[in-house]
Amino acid sequence: MPIAEKDVKWVEPPKLGLFDYLYVPAVVTGLMTTARHMFQKPVTQQYPEQEPDLPPNYRGVHRLNRDEQGRVKCVACYMCATACPAHCIDIVAAPSPWPDREKYPETFVIDELRCIYCGMCEEACPVDAIELTSLYDLTGLSREEMIFDKEKLLSVYDQTKNSPKDPVRTSAGRLSVASEPPRETPKAS
Repeated sequence: MPIAEKDVKWVEPPKLGLFDYLYVPAVVTGLMTTARHMFQKPVTQQYPEQEPDLPPNYRGVHRLNRDEQGRVKCVACYMCATACPAHCIDIVAAPSPWPDREKYPETFVIDELRCIYCGMCEEACPVDAIELTSLYDLTGLSREEMIFDKEKLLSVYDQTKNSPKDPVRTSAGRLSVASEPPRETPKAS
């Protein structure tokens, strides 16, 4: 069904004056913005002398968590690799030498250059084995240095587990956060 002529509203382009053709209003508006910013406090941080103040939900370098016995917590279920939109996680499973699980990751590799740090791997993990830490200064001189294997991911855990700056997003319950009762939030008086 075509649109009725009475429902169509024609819009006329604005009429431009001499100042508009010379871009005077645009230049004056730009100069006013520049002058306003000249008198504001700068937000530049002097990194690395001044450490940045990161928000609590900052997602940085990955780590593989350890369980109470110091073993890798991962059960090689491939949930993180399946959920990863960047396809940067590669896991090779092997039969577990421990009686409390069927599999464990023989190799666990994350390509940090390919990762988009979305946190989907952390969300998908049923046993809270993988977390994103607040480490932000990730550098490497070659592509090989930016591919984190299981040992390097476990060393990140050892480095960050006692850090007061690192927020813990998941709890260390035996069956993950899904099995724990919800926390009571204090009510404001």
